[in-house]
Amino acid sequence: MQRWQGLKDVPTGWGRSVVTIGVFDGVHRGHQTIIAEAVAEAGELGLPSVLITFVPHPAEVVRPGTHPAMLTTLVRRAELVEQLGVDVFCALPFTLERSKMSPAEFVHATLLDRLHVSSVIVGENFRFGHKAAGNVEALVELGRRFGFTARGVHLLAEHDQTLSATHVRSCVQAGDMRAATEILGRPHRLDGVVERGDQRGRELGYPTANLRADDKAAVPADGVYAGRVVRLDEWGRTIDAPPLGTAAISVGTNPTFDVRQRRVEAFVLDFAGDLYGSNLGIEFVERLRGMERYDGVDALVAQMDRDVDQTRTLMA
Repeated sequence: MQRWQGLKDVPTGWGRSVVTIGVFDGVHRGHQTIIAEAVAEAGELGLPSVLITFVPHPAEVVRPGTHPAMLTTLVRRAELVEQLGVDVFCALPFTLERSKMSPAEFVHATLLDRLHVSSVIVGENFRFGHKAAGNVEALVELGRRFGFTARGVHLLAEHDQTLSATHVRSCVQAGDMRAATEILGRPHRLDGVVERGDQRGRELGYPTANLRADDKAAVPADGVYAGRVVRLDEWGRTIDAPPLGTAAISVGTNPTFDVRQRRVEAFVLDFAGDLYGSNLGIEFVERLRGMERYDGVDALVAQMDRDVDQTRTLMA
Protein backbone atom coordinates (compact mmCIF):
# COMPACT_ATOMS: atom_id res chain seq x y z
CA MET A 1 0.00 0.00 0.00
CA GLN A 2 1.24 3.47 -0.88
CA ARG A 3 1.19 6.13 1.83
CA TRP A 4 0.82 9.76 0.79
CA GLN A 5 1.26 12.77 3.03
CA GLY A 6 -1.23 14.92 1.18
CA LEU A 7 -2.07 15.28 -2.50
CA LYS A 8 1.41 16.60 -3.27
CA ASP A 9 2.52 12.97 -3.20
CA VAL A 10 0.20 11.90 -6.04
CA PRO A 11 2.54 10.45 -8.70
CA THR A 12 2.94 12.20 -12.03
CA GLY A 13 0.63 10.68 -14.60
CA TRP A 14 -1.79 9.34 -12.02
CA GLY A 15 -4.93 8.04 -13.74
CA ARG A 16 -8.45 7.62 -12.47
CA SER A 17 -9.25 6.10 -9.08
CA VAL A 18 -11.99 5.11 -6.67
CA VAL A 19 -11.93 7.21 -3.51
CA THR A 20 -13.43 6.90 -0.06
CA ILE A 21 -13.07 9.84 2.27
CA GLY A 22 -13.57 10.44 5.99
CA VAL A 23 -11.73 10.61 9.30
CA PHE A 24 -12.03 6.83 9.85
CA ASP A 25 -10.70 7.08 13.41
CA GLY A 26 -10.74 3.59 14.90
CA VAL A 27 -11.48 1.93 11.54
CA HIS A 28 -14.42 0.23 13.27
CA ARG A 29 -16.75 -2.28 11.68
CA GLY A 30 -18.93 0.48 10.23
CA HIS A 31 -15.90 2.05 8.56
CA GLN A 32 -14.84 -1.36 7.34
CA THR A 33 -18.14 -1.75 5.49
CA ILE A 34 -17.64 1.54 3.64
CA ILE A 35 -14.01 0.76 2.82
CA ALA A 36 -14.91 -2.71 1.58
CA GLU A 37 -17.42 -1.17 -0.86
CA ALA A 38 -14.71 1.13 -2.24
CA VAL A 39 -12.16 -1.67 -2.57
CA ALA A 40 -14.70 -3.91 -4.31
CA GLU A 41 -15.72 -1.22 -6.78
CA ALA A 42 -12.11 -0.39 -7.54
CA GLY A 43 -11.51 -4.06 -8.28
CA GLU A 44 -14.48 -4.23 -10.61
CA LEU A 45 -13.32 -1.12 -12.51
CA GLY A 46 -9.67 -2.13 -12.55
CA LEU A 47 -8.69 1.08 -10.77
CA PRO A 48 -6.69 1.80 -7.61
CA SER A 49 -8.58 2.46 -4.38
CA VAL A 50 -7.62 5.58 -2.42
CA LEU A 51 -8.62 6.29 1.16
CA ILE A 52 -8.40 9.93 2.26
CA THR A 53 -8.29 10.77 5.95
CA PHE A 54 -7.66 14.12 7.61
CA VAL A 55 -4.84 15.40 9.82
CA PRO A 56 -5.56 16.90 12.27
CA HIS A 57 -9.16 16.02 13.06
CA PRO A 58 -11.34 18.66 11.31
CA ALA A 59 -13.00 19.56 14.62
CA GLU A 60 -9.69 20.92 15.92
CA VAL A 61 -9.43 23.31 12.97
CA VAL A 62 -13.06 24.42 12.89
CA ARG A 63 -13.50 24.60 16.68
CA PRO A 64 -10.04 24.72 18.32
CA GLY A 65 -9.90 22.87 21.61
CA THR A 66 -12.63 20.37 20.67
CA HIS A 67 -10.33 17.66 19.30
CA PRO A 68 -11.95 14.33 20.26
CA ALA A 69 -9.98 11.58 21.96
CA MET A 70 -8.38 9.57 19.16
CA LEU A 71 -8.91 5.81 18.97
CA THR A 72 -5.97 5.19 16.65
CA THR A 73 -2.71 6.86 15.76
CA LEU A 74 -2.31 7.76 12.11
CA VAL A 75 0.20 4.93 11.72
CA ARG A 76 -2.22 2.43 13.24
CA ARG A 77 -5.04 3.69 11.02
CA ALA A 78 -2.87 3.08 7.94
CA GLU A 79 -2.08 -0.45 9.14
CA LEU A 80 -5.73 -1.31 9.60
CA VAL A 81 -6.69 0.16 6.24
CA GLU A 82 -3.96 -1.81 4.49
CA GLN A 83 -5.38 -5.03 5.94
CA LEU A 84 -8.66 -4.19 4.18
CA GLY A 85 -7.01 -4.11 0.76
CA VAL A 86 -6.78 -0.36 0.14
CA ASP A 87 -4.14 0.62 -2.44
CA VAL A 88 -3.37 4.15 -1.22
CA PHE A 89 -3.64 5.76 2.23
CA CYS A 90 -3.62 9.54 1.92
CA ALA A 91 -3.28 11.65 5.09
CA LEU A 92 -4.64 14.98 3.89
CA PRO A 93 -3.72 18.08 5.92
CA PHE A 94 -6.95 19.72 7.03
CA THR A 95 -6.28 23.46 7.12
CA LEU A 96 -8.35 26.53 7.87
CA GLU A 97 -8.22 27.33 4.16
CA ARG A 98 -9.63 23.92 3.27
CA SER A 99 -12.36 24.28 5.89
CA LYS A 100 -13.58 27.47 4.17
CA MET A 101 -13.94 25.89 0.72
CA SER A 102 -17.42 25.61 -0.76
CA PRO A 103 -18.56 22.05 -1.56
CA ALA A 104 -17.66 22.55 -5.24
CA GLU A 105 -14.24 23.98 -4.38
CA PHE A 106 -13.59 21.10 -1.99
CA VAL A 107 -14.43 18.55 -4.68
CA HIS A 108 -12.18 20.25 -7.23
CA ALA A 109 -9.22 20.60 -4.86
CA THR A 110 -9.52 17.21 -3.17
CA LEU A 111 -10.95 14.82 -5.73
CA LEU A 112 -10.51 16.17 -9.24
CA ASP A 113 -7.32 18.20 -9.67
CA ARG A 114 -4.85 15.44 -8.80
CA LEU A 115 -6.84 12.25 -8.23
CA HIS A 116 -9.07 12.35 -11.33
CA VAL A 117 -11.69 10.48 -9.34
CA SER A 118 -13.94 8.04 -11.15
CA SER A 119 -16.11 7.09 -8.19
CA VAL A 120 -16.53 8.32 -4.61
CA ILE A 121 -17.94 6.10 -1.86
CA VAL A 122 -18.70 7.58 1.56
CA GLY A 123 -20.90 6.97 4.56
CA GLU A 124 -24.44 8.23 4.18
CA ASN A 125 -23.81 10.90 6.85
CA PHE A 126 -20.78 12.37 5.02
CA ARG A 127 -20.59 16.18 5.10
CA PHE A 128 -18.07 18.43 3.37
CA GLY A 129 -17.38 22.03 2.45
CA HIS A 130 -17.67 25.23 4.48
CA LYS A 131 -19.89 24.79 7.54
CA ALA A 132 -20.60 21.21 6.36
CA ALA A 133 -22.85 22.58 3.63
CA GLY A 134 -22.36 19.56 1.36
CA ASN A 135 -23.96 16.15 1.86
CA VAL A 136 -24.19 12.96 -0.18
CA GLU A 137 -26.91 14.40 -2.41
CA ALA A 138 -24.70 17.41 -3.18
CA LEU A 139 -21.77 15.09 -3.90
CA VAL A 140 -23.90 13.05 -6.33
CA GLU A 141 -24.97 16.24 -8.11
CA LEU A 142 -21.38 17.50 -8.34
CA GLY A 143 -20.42 14.11 -9.74
CA ARG A 144 -22.98 14.45 -12.52
CA ARG A 145 -21.57 17.87 -13.32
CA PHE A 146 -17.90 16.91 -13.27
CA GLY A 147 -17.94 13.33 -14.55
CA PHE A 148 -17.74 10.96 -11.61
CA THR A 149 -20.19 8.82 -9.70
CA ALA A 150 -20.87 9.07 -5.98
CA ARG A 151 -22.92 7.15 -3.46
CA GLY A 152 -23.44 6.88 0.25
CA VAL A 153 -23.25 3.58 2.12
CA HIS A 154 -25.83 2.89 4.82
CA LEU A 155 -24.32 3.11 8.26
CA LEU A 156 -24.00 -0.15 10.14
CA ALA A 157 -26.24 -0.36 13.21
CA GLU A 158 -26.72 -2.97 15.93
CA HIS A 159 -28.93 -3.04 19.01
CA ASP A 160 -30.65 0.15 17.76
CA GLN A 161 -27.30 1.96 17.87
CA THR A 162 -25.33 3.22 14.87
CA LEU A 163 -21.71 2.07 14.98
CA SER A 164 -19.56 5.19 15.22
CA ALA A 165 -16.25 6.45 16.55
CA THR A 166 -18.21 8.59 19.01
CA HIS A 167 -19.91 5.47 20.37
CA VAL A 168 -16.58 3.67 20.70
CA ARG A 169 -15.09 6.64 22.56
CA SER A 170 -17.98 6.61 25.02
CA CYS A 171 -17.43 2.89 25.66
CA VAL A 172 -13.69 3.39 26.19
CA GLN A 173 -14.25 6.35 28.50
CA ALA A 174 -16.67 4.22 30.53
CA GLY A 175 -14.25 1.30 30.68
CA ASP A 176 -16.65 -0.98 28.77
CA MET A 177 -14.01 -2.75 26.72
CA ARG A 178 -16.27 -5.60 25.65
CA ALA A 179 -18.64 -3.15 23.97
CA ALA A 180 -15.71 -1.28 22.40
CA THR A 181 -14.30 -4.56 21.06
CA GLU A 182 -17.66 -5.50 19.57
CA ILE A 183 -17.85 -2.25 17.60
CA LEU A 184 -14.20 -2.14 16.58
CA GLY A 185 -13.96 -5.82 15.71
CA ARG A 186 -10.79 -6.05 17.85
CA PRO A 187 -9.67 -4.77 21.28
CA HIS A 188 -9.04 -1.06 21.70
CA ARG A 189 -5.29 -0.37 21.64
CA LEU A 190 -3.26 2.44 23.15
CA ASP A 191 0.15 3.06 21.54
CA GLY A 192 3.11 4.84 23.06
CA VAL A 193 6.64 4.63 24.41
CA VAL A 194 7.70 3.16 27.75
CA GLU A 195 9.19 5.72 30.12
CA ARG A 196 10.58 5.48 33.62
CA GLY A 197 8.07 5.84 36.43
CA ASP A 198 8.69 5.79 40.16
CA GLN A 199 9.63 2.05 39.94
CA ARG A 200 7.35 1.23 42.87
CA GLY A 201 5.92 -1.76 41.01
CA ARG A 202 9.35 -3.33 40.81
CA GLU A 203 9.69 -2.97 44.60
CA LEU A 204 6.33 -4.73 45.04
CA GLY A 205 7.29 -7.63 42.78
CA TYR A 206 5.24 -6.37 39.83
CA PRO A 207 7.48 -4.32 37.50
CA THR A 208 5.31 -2.39 35.06
CA ALA A 209 5.81 -0.71 31.70
CA ASN A 210 4.74 2.93 32.16
CA LEU A 211 3.29 3.97 28.78
CA ARG A 212 3.46 7.56 27.55
CA ALA A 213 0.79 7.96 24.89
CA ASP A 214 -0.27 10.99 22.88
CA ASP A 215 -2.20 13.47 25.00
CA LYS A 216 -5.14 13.20 22.59
CA ALA A 217 -5.31 9.39 22.74
CA ALA A 218 -8.47 7.67 24.01
CA VAL A 219 -7.47 6.31 27.42
CA PRO A 220 -9.92 3.95 29.17
CA ALA A 221 -11.59 4.83 32.47
CA ASP A 222 -9.53 4.44 35.62
CA GLY A 223 -9.28 0.84 36.77
CA VAL A 224 -7.49 -2.45 36.27
CA TYR A 225 -7.80 -4.34 32.99
CA ALA A 226 -6.84 -7.65 31.45
CA GLY A 227 -5.22 -7.40 28.03
CA ARG A 228 -2.06 -7.95 26.07
CA VAL A 229 0.97 -6.03 24.90
CA VAL A 230 2.40 -5.94 21.36
CA ARG A 231 5.73 -4.56 20.19
CA LEU A 232 5.90 -1.64 17.76
CA ASP A 233 8.82 -0.45 15.68
CA GLU A 234 10.36 3.02 15.94
CA TRP A 235 7.65 4.44 13.66
CA GLY A 236 4.83 2.94 15.69
CA ARG A 237 4.09 0.11 13.26
CA THR A 238 3.12 -3.28 14.66
CA ILE A 239 6.00 -5.73 14.53
CA ASP A 240 4.90 -8.88 12.72
CA ALA A 241 5.49 -11.26 15.62
CA PRO A 242 3.50 -12.89 18.42
CA PRO A 243 2.34 -10.48 21.16
CA LEU A 244 4.89 -9.69 23.84
CA GLY A 245 2.46 -11.22 26.31
CA THR A 246 -0.67 -11.11 28.40
CA ALA A 247 -0.81 -8.15 30.76
CA ALA A 248 -2.58 -6.83 33.81
CA ILE A 249 -3.02 -3.11 33.13
CA SER A 250 -3.56 -0.28 35.59
CA VAL A 251 -5.06 3.03 34.45
CA GLY A 252 -5.29 6.05 36.73
CA THR A 253 -3.64 7.43 39.82
CA ASN A 254 -2.27 5.32 42.65
CA PRO A 255 -4.41 6.35 45.65
CA THR A 256 -2.67 3.97 48.05
CA PHE A 257 0.53 5.98 47.65
CA ASP A 258 -1.21 9.35 47.06
CA VAL A 259 0.10 9.52 43.49
CA ARG A 260 -2.00 12.04 41.57
CA GLN A 261 -0.50 11.72 38.10
CA ARG A 262 -2.71 9.61 35.85
CA ARG A 263 -0.74 6.74 34.34
CA VAL A 264 -1.14 3.69 32.15
CA GLU A 265 1.02 0.83 33.45
CA ALA A 266 1.17 -2.74 32.20
CA PHE A 267 2.57 -5.74 34.07
CA VAL A 268 3.46 -8.28 31.37
CA LEU A 269 2.98 -11.78 32.75
CA ASP A 270 5.92 -14.18 32.55
CA PHE A 271 8.20 -11.55 31.02
CA ALA A 272 11.67 -10.69 32.24
CA GLY A 273 13.50 -7.88 30.55
CA ASP A 274 13.94 -4.15 30.15
CA LEU A 275 11.26 -2.32 28.17
CA TYR A 276 12.37 1.26 28.82
CA GLY A 277 12.31 3.26 25.60
CA SER A 278 10.38 0.54 23.75
CA ASN A 279 7.38 1.36 21.57
CA LEU A 280 4.43 -0.74 22.68
CA GLY A 281 0.75 -1.15 21.98
CA ILE A 282 -1.48 -2.06 24.94
CA GLU A 283 -4.72 -3.86 24.06
CA PHE A 284 -7.56 -3.63 26.56
CA VAL A 285 -9.75 -6.73 26.64
CA GLU A 286 -11.79 -6.49 29.84
CA ARG A 287 -12.07 -4.29 32.92
CA LEU A 288 -11.50 -6.23 36.13
CA ARG A 289 -12.23 -3.57 38.73
CA GLY A 290 -12.11 0.11 39.54
CA MET A 291 -9.20 2.00 41.10
CA GLU A 292 -9.17 1.66 44.89
CA ARG A 293 -7.18 2.77 47.92
CA TYR A 294 -5.77 0.00 50.15
CA ASP A 295 -4.73 0.06 53.78
CA GLY A 296 -1.04 -0.59 53.30
CA VAL A 297 1.31 -2.38 50.96
CA ASP A 298 0.35 -5.92 51.99
CA ALA A 299 -3.32 -5.39 51.10
CA LEU A 300 -2.35 -3.82 47.77
CA VAL A 301 0.00 -6.67 46.84
CA ALA A 302 -2.64 -9.25 47.76
CA GLN A 303 -5.09 -7.52 45.40
CA MET A 304 -2.44 -7.38 42.66
CA ASP A 305 -1.95 -11.12 43.08
CA ARG A 306 -5.68 -11.61 42.52
CA ASP A 307 -5.65 -9.25 39.51
CA VAL A 308 -2.86 -11.23 37.87
CA ASP A 309 -4.57 -14.57 38.55
CA GLN A 310 -7.83 -13.25 37.11
CA THR A 311 -6.00 -11.87 34.07
CA ARG A 312 -4.26 -15.17 33.44
CA THR A 313 -7.56 -17.09 33.66
CA LEU A 314 -9.51 -14.67 31.49
CA MET A 315 -6.87 -14.35 28.75
CA ALA A 316 -6.22 -18.11 28.63
